[in-house]
Amino acid sequence: MSLDAIGMNKPDIMYKIRILLLSLTIGFISCKDQKKEDSRLHIAKQYYKLLASSDPTGIEAILTDTLLTLETEYNYEQTFSLEEYLDWLKWDAVFDPTYEILEIQQEEELVIAKVSKFDKRISFLHKNPIVIKQILRFKEEKITTIETFEYLVFNDSVWIGNRESLVNWIDKKYPELNGFLYDQTEKGGLNYLKAMQLYSNQ
Repeated sequence: MSLDAIGMNKPDIMYKIRILLLSLTIGFISCKDQKKEDSRLHIAKQYYKLLASSDPTGIEAILTDTLLTLETEYNYEQTFSLEEYLDWLKWDAVFDPTYEILEIQQEEELVIAKVSKFDKRISFLHKNPIVIKQILRFKEEKITTIETFEYLVFNDSVWIGNRESLVNWIDKKYPELNGFLYDQTEKGGLNYLKAMQLYSNQ
């Protein structure tokens, strides 16, 4: 049976084939974009889960070779090599942290998260959990930048007051622990923890 016999000519068929191919292409791209979005959300959720469990192997798999961290409100930034960030993770682990995702969403290429953090250090200095909002940026489905752009729950004066009391007391009583505040390695974290324990037991 010819195309003419069923009421269609060759140009009509070619047009419909093009429309079909275009629809399939658009569908494929949309599906691919959705997978990317789902992947970024999954990676972001995994990041906070791995922070809470202090898992260096898992963290290493989802970060780029260098990680830029930004503190917008304090006009501060620091670039970590992967090795340096894993050292920081060991420091963080000393204080037995908990990270809770309160809100998380994808906005175009970014993931924005509202996160609560609490640990032994925060308990000592702040008494209550800190709640922040962060932007996570990606490159080739790995996290490349973490920007803390808003502190929703953070009492600056309480934090600074308790920190200064601790540092001044340690300077007088246990000068061998001086420098614990800025040593973000596992050893520095252990000295920080010891300083807090000594101060609390005085």
